[in-house]
Amino acid sequence: MRAGLVLSLLFFNTALAPASQPNVVILLADDLGYQDLGCYGGPVKTPVLDTLARNGVQFSNFYSGAAVCSPSRAVLLTGRTNLRSGIYSWINDHDQKAHLPRSEITIAEMLQSAGYATAHFGKWHLGMPTNAHPDKPTPDQQGFHYWFATANNAQPSHHHPVNFIRNGNATGKLEGYACDIVVNDAIGWLDNRPAKAKPFLLNIWFHEPHAPLAAPKSLTAQYGDTGDPAAVYSATIANTDQAIGRLLAKLQEVDSRENTLVIYASDNGSYRSDRVGNLRGTKGTNYEGGIRVPGIFSWPGHWQNGQVIDQPAGLVDLLPTIAQAANVKLPDRHLDGTDLSNLLRGHQGQFKRHQPLFWMLPLSGPAIAIRDQQYSLVAYRQGALPKDEQSITAIKQQIKELLISKSIFESETRGSTFDKQLFEGFNDREAEQLRGRFIRLNQFHESWIPGLKQSSFDRFELYDLSDDPGQQQDLSVRLPVVHYKLKKRLQALAYDALDEAVDWSDSSGAPKPLRVHRLKSSYRSGFDAFLYVNRIPTELEQGETHEELCDRILGRLANQEGRVLIKLPPLMDGQAYAGFKIALDGRTRAGAGRCFHCHQLPNLDHPEAEPLVPTLRGPAITKAQLASILNDATHQDIQLNEDGLSKIVSLLQTFDDLPDQPFRQQILDAKVLNITGDLQ
Repeated sequence: MRAGLVLSLLFFNTALAPASQPNVVILLADDLGYQDLGCYGGPVKTPVLDTLARNGVQFSNFYSGAAVCSPSRAVLLTGRTNLRSGIYSWINDHDQKAHLPRSEITIAEMLQSAGYATAHFGKWHLGMPTNAHPDKPTPDQQGFHYWFATANNAQPSHHHPVNFIRNGNATGKLEGYACDIVVNDAIGWLDNRPAKAKPFLLNIWFHEPHAPLAAPKSLTAQYGDTGDPAAVYSATIANTDQAIGRLLAKLQEVDSRENTLVIYASDNGSYRSDRVGNLRGTKGTNYEGGIRVPGIFSWPGHWQNGQVIDQPAGLVDLLPTIAQAANVKLPDRHLDGTDLSNLLRGHQGQFKRHQPLFWMLPLSGPAIAIRDQQYSLVAYRQGALPKDEQSITAIKQQIKELLISKSIFESETRGSTFDKQLFEGFNDREAEQLRGRFIRLNQFHESWIPGLKQSSFDRFELYDLSDDPGQQQDLSVRLPVVHYKLKKRLQALAYDALDEAVDWSDSSGAPKPLRVHRLKSSYRSGFDAFLYVNRIPTELEQGETHEELCDRILGRLANQEGRVLIKLPPLMDGQAYAGFKIALDGRTRAGAGRCFHCHQLPNLDHPEAEPLVPTLRGPAITKAQLASILNDATHQDIQLNEDGLSKIVSLLQTFDDLPDQPFRQQILDAKVLNITGDLQ
């Protein structure tokens, strides 16, 4: 009987395990809107992608990694929010030091270490060497055995591009359209790749429909006049759909579809407001129109075909999902994405996201957003970035006057507006040169990074996307508990990412970074500095109560005191430390429990209680005020003498938040507490 059980288990495990590691194909569009494709209710005829979605898994709430190009691509490859790798906005290789750091582990490196052959085709935009910055890594240094790429957009347009590089060597002018050129090279690699028995990763990042636009006139004519930017835009998508069809046919020839998983998405939303459906905002904004994109997954025989999934997912989830499919080990670092396998297999009830989806883009308005179940919370940075608004306004006017003087203003903006055309491009060479200056004036400046790392946020807006996908009705006042909880989660994620973010700014003239590592909390008080330097746990373990957490902390404190390891920041003196232990210890009062049972760590509140427990963070409380509070119905059983009252008041005085730099200095200036409570 025992032997039979073992055989059954062996059979069960063998049935679950993949017979071999699948090939992985990632297809990424550039600036494609949520409602461009036919399968998403859009106007473009995309029969190949429609079939892929119909026979695979289609997400109705899928998200890019960021609202613009480079950050989103960093998120896709690393499974981590773009700030962690120091990608604050789109990269200009000539003016900026930024690139995807070599310390990051990409999907390609993860699969390469597991024996995959890896290749990248198309746009890169994560940093390429230039004369100004010759040490930037190339795709082969990020895990790709073979690469055929452009540093940024196809130039001078999608038609006959001149700026492709193959394995470090410029190709010169290439005939045809970018999507066909990219797919042709991928097909050639599939035919001629070495070690054909190995599974492969194809990372194909199309240029379409990013400006400057070009498409066959026969396709453009199906969507309007061949000179209409909207028609050309649609035709570039249709042309890419046809190219993908040729690629899928080759993949079927190379290996069975059951051995190849295919993922299709876009790097961000469209710059055209007519292509984001009823969503608010466009490319560059953290409202839904800037970050919600198509998401199609296909792996026949492994993922459940014909599903339309409403649960939120995004590019940040690709790395952990692919790792599970390929049965490879995840990188040993914090990942912001979550494995989607249970969703893709149709087991939606078994899916649990370990943290909400999160976006931060300093140049965006709003600058930060979070998606948790049906709710979206967005916020703005406090204070404006020091952009040269006067020069930006002047050059816009100069471009407009130039187009009018040449009598081409109407033809250059036909089917669009002047402001939209500033991002789409002009046919006139002189106007296009001025537009380049306009773009550079609007780009991110790395000298801003030290200030951004100390960002604060305000103007929080809460939306229920299940009822209001267009984000028109702010529910912050109507749903205060939801608003409060998401605000704290948003701030915690933002500060954690900012703390890890690479600083590319010139160190001369900029303050030297303090040696303070990742801060999990968004709070910045003397008390929080104390928690940090002593590594005090504030989160519940599985099945743990708040009373048990208090006991765990007391045990840790006793252990650290015995080894003379307790450190106190300047704002956390011995009196406040004693007050902290009183607040933890329920034995110091008669039947009233512990302070940190109701005022729960780390928020020092309990918004889900009835009635709501207010936070202890805020205005200072005097000893007399505290004594009065302890006499009310809630606290009347607490027994504290004068000495105990003084110690609790000292603790409460450590809860006021500080600016980021003084807070970090609190950490660096912490002193050791000896067993008598005196500072050494």
